[in-house]
Amino acid sequence: MNLSSAQFRRAAALQEKIEAMQADLASLLSGSPASPGKAKKDNDKPAKKKRTMSASARKRIAEAQRARWAKQKAATAAAEKKGK
Repeated sequence: MNLSSAQFRRAAALQEKIEAMQADLASLLSGSPASPGKAKKDNDKPAKKKRTMSASARKRIAEAQRARWAKQKAATAAAEKKGK
């Protein structure tokens, strides 16, 4: 059986469709959602836009985290000093 590359691609696409339909059928029969790897993707929804953070927002978050670390370090140092 010799398949051309176009026939092979079509067969692979059909196989993927069959596997997706089998996963959908299994999820319907079991009552649980299909596994995400085999479920058919919803092409009707637009792709979600990636959220980005401004440099100033990253700076504020970093400064707040450094302040939390400093507070924790000071509390730990005070507890060690008090314990001696």
